Amino acid sequence: MPAKNSIKNFEADTYYHLYNRGVEKRKIFMDEQDYRVFLSYLKDYLLPKDSLKLQSILADPLTKWKEKEKAVKLLRLNNFSKNLKLLAFCLMPNHFHFLCKQKEVNTIDNFTNSFFTRYSMYFNKKYKRVGKLFQGVYKAVKVTTDEQLLHLSRYIHLNPFSLKGDALQGEKYTSYPFYLGKSEAEWVKPKDILAYFSETSKDKQHLSYKSFVEDKTLNATSFEHLTNLALDFD
Repeated sequence: MPAKNSIKNFEADTYYHLYNRGVEKRKIFMDEQDYRVFLSYLKDYLLPKDSLKLQSILADPLTKWKEKEKAVKLLRLNNFSKNLKLLAFCLMPNHFHFLCKQKEVNTIDNFTNSFFTRYSMYFNKKYKRVGKLFQGVYKAVKVTTDEQLLHLSRYIHLNPFSLKGDALQGEKYTSYPFYLGKSEAEWVKPKDILAYFSETSKDKQHLSYKSFVEDKTLNATSFEHLTNLALDFD
């Protein structure tokens, strides 16, 4: 029987929760460089491609060969900036979570096939291993209500805080800082979620996104149910 949420019936203009973990629950991030490379790949795929700039790099005789090689790879690389919106993400030692909205039916499938193949090739080359890095096909859950959308973002951002005894707990390697105004990047799109909340302020703290995420009085079981998760990633 296929794993829950592994069979996907994608729809256009729809939000999805994507997640997966390492094969045999192994770590998919071994050090800081792995996290940085993973995020840099996301940036490559989700930022608009500046083809004119890349072409000028190739045409410049003073450009170093490494820069030209990188420019060639970026020109050839698939780009999803117009068709995929990344609302939230969380990278944990042995798994990841994405909250996305795709414009076309096949956007997520095309993106994940290219992205995870690329990262797996990097990982296997670095650690001199062969075989699959991730546990089967990534999982996808369709978001059907506003409530589910909001609580999914909360669930994703709370993941690192539940990781005890690990130096990566907190906001690191998540989109949470982008929601708090601590970071900003064109390839992370928090506005769809933040539109439901007021800006953080002393007089409206109870209506802020930060308050929503960190409010311990919210029922953990209710929003975990909304995520419709079938795997234990801890």
